[in-house]
Amino acid sequence: MSLPPCPHCQSAFVYQDQQLMICPECAHEWDPLESDEEELIQVKDANGTLLAEGDKVTLAKDLKVKGSSQGLKIGTKALIRRIFDSKDHQLDCRVDGAGEILITAKFVKKA
Repeated sequence: MSLPPCPHCQSAFVYQDQQLMICPECAHEWDPLESDEEELIQVKDANGTLLAEGDKVTLAKDLKVKGSSQGLKIGTKALIRRIFDSKDHQLDCRVDGAGEILITAKFVKKA
């Protein structure tokens, strides 16, 4: 029997406890029999525009990259791959010339 992935983190390591599905990686619990109406995560950019997965954005200011000597310049383009419900970094982006980086939404503008 194949179990569905976690709707929050897409982890495949999901197990069933009676009628609830539980993700051990993010501790999300849900009932698969309830409606599939998920809470939509609403993240806004520096201008207050709602962002969605797949949107193209540009950096609104120069950013330092932790653990690296390189920095990201203002105007660098990025593609939003996933949106998280976190207070630190809401966006998982593929940044041109830097690879995949987590970015706070208030530092980007929708392109």
